[in-house]
Amino acid sequence: MRVVMFGYQTWGHRTLRALLDSEHEVAMVVTHPKSDHAYERILADSVEDLARDNGIEAVLAQRPDDELVNKLREVEPDLIVANNWRTWLPPEIFELPTHGTLNVHDSLLPAYAGFSPIIWALIGGESEVGVTAHMMNAELDAGPIVGQKSVPVGPRDTAIDLVHATVDLIEPLVAEALEFIANGRTDWKPQDRSKASFFHKRSLEDSRIDWTWPAEDLDRFVRALADPYPNAYTYYRGERIRIIEASVSDGRYGGTPGRIFYPEGKGVVIVAGADARFGRNHGLRIDRVRTEDGTEYVGTDFFRTMGGYLTSHP
Repeated sequence: MRVVMFGYQTWGHRTLRALLDSEHEVAMVVTHPKSDHAYERILADSVEDLARDNGIEAVLAQRPDDELVNKLREVEPDLIVANNWRTWLPPEIFELPTHGTLNVHDSLLPAYAGFSPIIWALIGGESEVGVTAHMMNAELDAGPIVGQKSVPVGPRDTAIDLVHATVDLIEPLVAEALEFIANGRTDWKPQDRSKASFFHKRSLEDSRIDWTWPAEDLDRFVRALADPYPNAYTYYRGERIRIIEASVSDGRYGGTPGRIFYPEGKGVVIVAGADARFGRNHGLRIDRVRTEDGTEYVGTDFFRTMGGYLTSHP
């Protein structure tokens, strides 16, 4: 098959590697220019460089235009494969190839369609995460499923741990999907749209801690935003601090959410949960923080006296 690849960052890079290792011809690659967006500077292996190192034309585009559509018609691909292409592909592109367009998405669809699915899935308390290959249709991340692969979420996994684990699933999944398509299979599994969820692109606001959340949720939130992602943050005496390491407290603590309450091990427990007033909740033990100047502190070194509150705003 003659294949065109649309992709970006490490996800696109791994997809292109799978195509290069296959028996199929990679006729052209389309990728985005480098970005300064915080989340797009992470895992930014260059699709453009890999394509050109292998003698393949690499087209840079933010979104498809008429010139790109005409170029694709000249190439006459049998299949388009997309992974981490950041803008909508119109029907004149995804319906153009003989076999349509295979999209690879880093969630177990139909759940967590859209952006930053691994982060959102960890925040959401999922027991596993994975990668889905599906045929593209007019609705984003909603086409019938060709194949899926998954990994379990460990009790202390961070988002970057899970990203690395799921990125390693891309090449075997793409290889498997290519074999299915080349052999003429079309018996793909429709997505159950009653189980679908769709998540927006993350911004700074999405890293702000809400102390009315239960400690178990806040623990996952901190791990979902561990380095190198923009960290979970809160305010202490009007200054923003980033929570680098935290865990659920051993004891149960009552009072008002956000109260700096009790030293526990190397950390300091913060009262958490909307119903903390009943005294049945565990708190969030903050074990390590980072100030705005980049200095890191063990929890007990930073919070030297108990009392006062961590707040969502200055």
